[in-house]
Amino acid sequence: MTAKVSYDDVEVGTELPAQEFPVTRADLVQYAGASGDFNPIHWNEKFAKEVGLPDVIAHGMFTMAEAGRVVTDWAGDPAAVVEYGVRFTKPVVVPNDEKGSAVEVTAKVAAKLDDEARTVRVDIVATSAGQKVLGRARAVVRLA
Repeated sequence: MTAKVSYDDVEVGTELPAQEFPVTRADLVQYAGASGDFNPIHWNEKFAKEVGLPDVIAHGMFTMAEAGRVVTDWAGDPAAVVEYGVRFTKPVVVPNDEKGSAVEVTAKVAAKLDDEARTVRVDIVATSAGQKVLGRARAVVRLA
């Protein structure tokens, strides 16, 4: 499968559709089971606070994956993402209530990298509770 977005139709500055991803304690438990990361900072409020966190926090890789979904949804094919990296800047705090938290993600095409390879760089901004939670979040995407 190839990306559904055409390289020829994309310009620098093209904004990808923004998305908001809810994050609940149940999501963290499911992610822990899938990833094998059962660090108590992701499920035990008492432990998280004892180590200086404000509350339980989402797994960094969970946050990274949610942010990456904006790019894969836009491209139409996860395999179109040939490179993806972030720096973790702030944790996503997940309170123990019915609402939980949310990660808001925006992204835009920052550069056309290679006309022959049809690759673009997408810069991603992920925030939670008004704070940036990922830094230098970038993906290189091969378009159709």
